[in-house]
Amino acid sequence: MKSLATQKMNGQQGFTLIELVVVIVILGILAVTAAPKFINLQDDARTATIEGVRAAVNSSSALIHSKSLIVGNNNVAATATPAPSVIIDGANTAVNINFGYPTSVAADWEDLLALNSDDFTIATINDGTDDVVVIYRSSDSAPTLSAALNANTVATTAANCFTYYYTPAAINGEPVTGSIGCQVP
Repeated sequence: MKSLATQKMNGQQGFTLIELVVVIVILGILAVTAAPKFINLQDDARTATIEGVRAAVNSSSALIHSKSLIVGNNNVAATATPAPSVIIDGANTAVNINFGYPTSVAADWEDLLALNSDDFTIATINDGTDDVVVIYRSSDSAPTLSAALNANTVATTAANCFTYYYTPAAINGEPVTGSIGCQVP
């Protein structure tokens, strides 16, 4: 009997320390490689950056409107002669305005925002109805706008993200801004 009991004790099966360590290492590698695909931090970071650019667009637009109110040309259309503008810095950089807000001209927004051109592209794109300033990451393709953004309906050919700006179309109008979040297909 004794030898049978001793045999049962020695015959117990279990995991060795080395086997447990190998399993933990494998699980760790899987967690490191698989977790970003589920968490999608990269898209969230890109979307947050674009929302930050949108906030800068809104702030710049409000500051230009304030300067336009002070100068007194807030009720003048961009088509007037001479074209209305405001000075934005001590170097006499003029920004064209339309009814007191910046126009949808990419060059004006490059002066206003001073974004790094390696990181962002600022372009004027026509959505089929109006000119729109779009700001997108330079590594993305330019968005293709197939519907009026100011109706909050947007279609893009690429899964990129961007901020957009419409200048007001009438006296006492407000600019329309928005952003499209990043989504990797």
